[in-house]
Amino acid sequence: MTSIGMRLREERVRLGFSQTELGDIAGITKNTQMLYESEKRIPKADYLSALDAVGVNTHYVLTGNRSISSNVEVFDSSEGMASIPMYDIEAAAGAGLSLEGEPIKTTLQFPLSELGEQGLDPAQVVGIKVRGDSMDGTLADGDWVLVDRSNRDPKQEGVFLLLVSGERRIKRVQRLAGGALYLISDTEHYQPDMIKPQDMHDVEILGRCEIRIGRIV
Repeated sequence: MTSIGMRLREERVRLGFSQTELGDIAGITKNTQMLYESEKRIPKADYLSALDAVGVNTHYVLTGNRSISSNVEVFDSSEGMASIPMYDIEAAAGAGLSLEGEPIKTTLQFPLSELGEQGLDPAQVVGIKVRGDSMDGTLADGDWVLVDRSNRDPKQEGVFLLLVSGERRIKRVQRLAGGALYLISDTEHYQPDMIKPQDMHDVEILGRCEIRIGRIV
């Protein structure tokens, strides 16, 4: 079961804020934000109120229950549709640039039944607009891809959204013997990167890319 600190961090990552940026919004320092996420301090009401105003699902942070959604509505059960937040993140599938603080570009509606058939929880899905050519053949520049944030296990080889040394990237991931990760582009123009076990603290798997939405060419 997740804790308040873990859920707070999850919401920050979902909305694309760095610890510094979210702290600035709430009038606290990055260090205090780190203390909140590590549960060494308890968030105050005025802090949570400021976060709620920028889309953080504070009800989920406090209770672990998403039944009351954030400013970006996760789903509307009466209509049977899920509203998935979509992020246009520059260079997400190329060399990689820091993407912290990227705003939500738009939301798209998907039938809950269709997401369920794919084994996806709408509360854990975000859309990412691919930028760059390193995944050509699988994901083209300008494609949208639905990312399952609940699936972060590299043992299931596939294409993942990652945070590598502060840079967001979309790469094919293979887990190697000894715990190393192999990050692979689908074009020959980019050399694979090996992340050694001692460097794993610089890498965070943010979710598995599950569904591509793009042009037919």
